[in-house]
Amino acid sequence: QAQLVESGGGLVQPGGSLRLSCAASGSGFSVFDMGWYRQASGKQRELVASITGGHSISYAETVKGRFTISRDNAKKVVYLQMNSLKLEDTAVYYCNKVPAVLSSWGQGTQVTVSS
Repeated sequence: QAQLVESGGGLVQPGGSLRLSCAASGSGFSVFDMGWYRQASGKQRELVASITGGHSISYAETVKGRFTISRDNAKKVVYLQMNSLKLEDTAVYYCNKVPAVLSSWGQGTQVTVSS
């Protein structure tokens, strides 16, 4: 099973930017469909962006135009560039395959948007 380690979260003011990284281990990364998920306090985990092995991309309506997902298959890394951050983007962000694999959930990285 792939192991996934997220990083890059932090505290940022509204309107600010952050870039999240997800480092994967194991084989076959380049063919996996990957996604960034987030879970705000008291809410269900949701998929916010995904990228297929063929680099087809989709976004949740709540982040479209502000977030950009990308991947580097040689480095086995998936990125999430987050711009124009809003208070409601505050959450723990996780990466996983799409659909998610239960055993591949990592610790996530906390993103807090606050003034």
